[in-house]
Amino acid sequence: MVTRVVLLCPGQGAQRVGMGRDLAERFEPAHDLFAAVDDALGFKLSTLMWEGPEAELTLTHNAQPAILTHSLAVWLVIADAVDVVAGAGHSLGEYSAYGAAGSLRPVDAARLVRRRGELMLDAGRARSGTMAAVLGLDTAAVEAACAESSRDQVVAVAANINTPDQTVVSGDPAAVEEVAERCRAAGAKRVIPLNVSGAFHSPLMQPAEDGLRTVLGHVEFARPAFPIIANATAEPIVDADAAKRRLGEQLTAPVRWVASMERAAVMAGDASAVFLEIGPGKVLSGLVSRIVRGASTVALGTADDVTSFLERAA
Repeated sequence: MVTRVVLLCPGQGAQRVGMGRDLAERFEPAHDLFAAVDDALGFKLSTLMWEGPEAELTLTHNAQPAILTHSLAVWLVIADAVDVVAGAGHSLGEYSAYGAAGSLRPVDAARLVRRRGELMLDAGRARSGTMAAVLGLDTAAVEAACAESSRDQVVAVAANINTPDQTVVSGDPAAVEEVAERCRAAGAKRVIPLNVSGAFHSPLMQPAEDGLRTVLGHVEFARPAFPIIANATAEPIVDADAAKRRLGEQLTAPVRWVASMERAAVMAGDASAVFLEIGPGKVLSGLVSRIVRGASTVALGTADDVTSFLERAA
């Protein structure tokens, strides 16, 4: 039986040493994908994924193609068992979603996000920035704290709107620290500094966005086989030109994950659709459960997860 799904693809931070190795060992399509990506990138990404070191895998330009390849390895194995209503990915994961939808060839997607990671790393080195997760405070209050803390070329913005009470702030270190103080005073349960190499999804990423737009202009995109909900606008994207445009905006725009999942739930139409996360970890499944009441979630990251899913779908 084919399962109706909203396809979810994780973003940076989901990487871990050992990721995807069992998939390559058990499923030929996954094995072939890892080999093809290694060839396309000109180095053994698979060895870095499977053996580490962790510090190197965590670098932005390595983590991004690693997570994308893991997600697409799962997709290649399960694609015939699902009917996708809509797809979405968290930041980097939006590229994985376009890969699953056939807009991007997997090797092109891997090259693209490798370059995206390099551009983000360079932008972070050129202008130091940071990020922090604010827990237990509504997004409007966090956005107000950002507005009050931004001045004189120093900026902080709400970068990832993950749940109604979990927002990640991004920007100049002084402004982010002021936001943290304001949010604690307003009743936030916790403010957690994030170990990142730059202020992602903020104006500080403008140089990276400029470079990425140029790169996107040289990459061939096809019409997606199913709608992809854009991070920047929470709108479903159904053509190649719009896909490039929204991905070009993404690095300086917030990840509107709450609005995206609310839109996905409307597109799913009823409770029969499963929010299916493919790739390392289960972070997005947890976020969806806090956004869409009664949502059914499944996370497929390991070979055992995939085998069990396929057996249930048979």
